[in-house]
Amino acid sequence: MSLSKSMNHGRIVLIPDGGQCLDTVQLNRLEQSFREWAEDSPRADVRLSRRRILIVFLLIRYTGAKLNEVLALNPYEDIDPVRSSVFFRSADTESGPREVQISKTLSREIQAELADPSFRDVLQNMFDVDPGFVRRKFYERAQACSFSKRLGGPEMIRKARAVELMQGNMPLPAVQMMLGHSTPNLTSSYVSFSTDEIQQVTKLFMERESSRKTSARNSFFGKIQDIQRGDIQTKVKLITIAGHRITTVITNDSFERLGLRQGKLITAEVKAPWVILQKINGEPETTAENRFCGTIDRIKKGKVTTEYVVRISDGTELCSVVTTESGRRLGFQEKDTVWVIFNGFSVVLHVD
Repeated sequence: MSLSKSMNHGRIVLIPDGGQCLDTVQLNRLEQSFREWAEDSPRADVRLSRRRILIVFLLIRYTGAKLNEVLALNPYEDIDPVRSSVFFRSADTESGPREVQISKTLSREIQAELADPSFRDVLQNMFDVDPGFVRRKFYERAQACSFSKRLGGPEMIRKARAVELMQGNMPLPAVQMMLGHSTPNLTSSYVSFSTDEIQQVTKLFMERESSRKTSARNSFFGKIQDIQRGDIQTKVKLITIAGHRITTVITNDSFERLGLRQGKLITAEVKAPWVILQKINGEPETTAENRFCGTIDRIKKGKVTTEYVVRISDGTELCSVVTTESGRRLGFQEKDTVWVIFNGFSVVLHVD
């Protein structure tokens, strides 16, 4: 085992030999692969079985629980929609079940699945499934994403979640409590926090993480891939969860103030008036670094300006505002395929 240390408050997490586990972008690619696979069958019974595996994956991915803990759940008793919590029960825990917070978004998704009569009619227990079968499906999805089979195992997803939480600055005691460590290491910075207070910190973190992942209009969440320093300005390139690449140019002062570095998670935003639309065959020839092909989803016309909402391949909505006169001249219609274009100077970076 190798030891990875975060610089904040001496946080420590163990990572398997080689020090490798999936990062946030890769975890979300894996999640998207599971979601597409779950619906990719003409047979209802196959989709039902796959959706069950998807829920198992989501619980491990977002709670950091062990596979056997998830498969031991009674979903109708151990998943609380009011508290947005999952209660993991263990025979060797005298203090009762371990409560783990999940986001309201994930809680609603799980409750929608549990409300489906197909699960009650066909499955006596939603999680009554062979662990070996679950592992094989995890390995298959990892390999479908061109990841190592080993990195897609349930134990590795659990470890990747721990690293993700700590890199996101979640307090160490909250991470330890969430993963079920028997003796949380309450450092001096957190020793005054009660169990309930740590749960509240976790809840706030889950909601922040969930809202950050949603496809906010004109907003991309990703990881810094490359940094090119200049004498006055810095070019920053990031890759999004869906694999899109965004280029931005900011001042060196802003670069230093934001504390940017390669691998840092960050949100990029572009204002609607800076977004240009083109309807041509093939990728446009332009000096603008950021170009995305999408479909016009909605048009809202006003007397002076018109708003066009374009949806690109990962579901992200990009909004462009043009004068109504220009929109009329270009003749854009809903369902048209268009190119969305903006340059690196139009992108604003935000750090949590």
